[in-house]
Order: sequence, then C-alpha cells, then structure tokens
Amino acid sequence: MTNIAKEEPRINEQIRIREIRVIGVGGEQLGLMNPRDALQIAMDNHMDLVEISPNAKPPVCKIMDYGKYRYEQQKREKEAKKKQKVIEVKEVKFRPGIEDHDFEVKLKNAIRFLGDGDKVKCTIMFRGRELTHPELGEVLLNRVADQLKDKAVIERKSKLEGRNMTMIVAPKPAK
Repeated sequence: MTNIAKEEPRINEQIRIREIRVIGVGGEQLGLMNPRDALQIAMDNHMDLVEISPNAKPPVCKIMDYGKYRYEQQKREKEAKKKQKVIEVKEVKFRPGIEDHDFEVKLKNAIRFLGDGDKVKCTIMFRGRELTHPELGEVLLNRVADQLKDKAVIERKSKLEGRNMTMIVAPKPAK
C-alpha cells in the first residue's frame, strides 16, 4: 500500500538544515541545535530524529521511535477510515403500467435503502411505443416523490435519458 498523497517526514540523516529546534524523548524542549548533535543524542537513546514541523522557523524535530510513530499513525488512519460511511446509489426500476402492489413493494425497497443512508435512483423503463407517453413516467415519479417526501429529498428531478426516465432521491439529513 503506497501513500502517494502524503509525504513521509524526514528522519535522521535526511534532515539537512543548519539549525533545528529539538524536542526530547519525554516531550521536553532541548532548544536550538545542529542536526548532527541532535542526531547523536537520538542515537545515544536508540531513537530516531524525526522532523515533525518542517514549515516552522526553525524546523521542529523530535527524538522518538519512528517505527512506533508510523504504526500509531497507520492505526489512527485505519480507525478514521472505518468510521466513514460510503454512500451508494441503489436503483429501483419501475414500468409505466406497474400494478399497485408491485409499486408498493418497490417503494418499500426504496425506503429501506434510504434508511440505510444510501441514495436511490428511481428509473422508469419504457419499451416500444410506451415512449410516446413520457407523461406516464412523470406521473409515476411524482407519485414516488410524494410517497417519499418525509424520508427523502429530491436530488435530481425526473429526466428522460434515452428509453429511461430517472430521478435521484437522497435521505433527509438528520436534524
């Protein structure tokens, strides 16, 4: 797994600046010093010299165990990734001449998807000559929108795309 977006901090011999501010192992300030002297202190403690704030004047470096530091960072990133909710777009397909019971079943599915936090794409599929009456699809999508008005917001109004008419609804934000 490569981290292209994030750049690793400079450590040990990679730090080539005339003067740095050094923080010790216990978090105490060791003051301004030459990177070679700071690296020697780090080596004596079997630690690494890590540049933690490269944009400061002078740059701030800390004496720490770099392997442990990277491990902790990866653990935090993994935990943050777990908490993110990926919103999917689920699709519910209708036909212009759909029966009431079938409509209710598909509406229940749409409500379930919205309850899971996903967006729902409602599609009316036209076949053959049904395309000469796009207003039937419009009426059906309006009926869907009306039934879902307390659970969802219309993200994209109904739109005819080839032989399909689509509308996208998203779950209402929690108050």
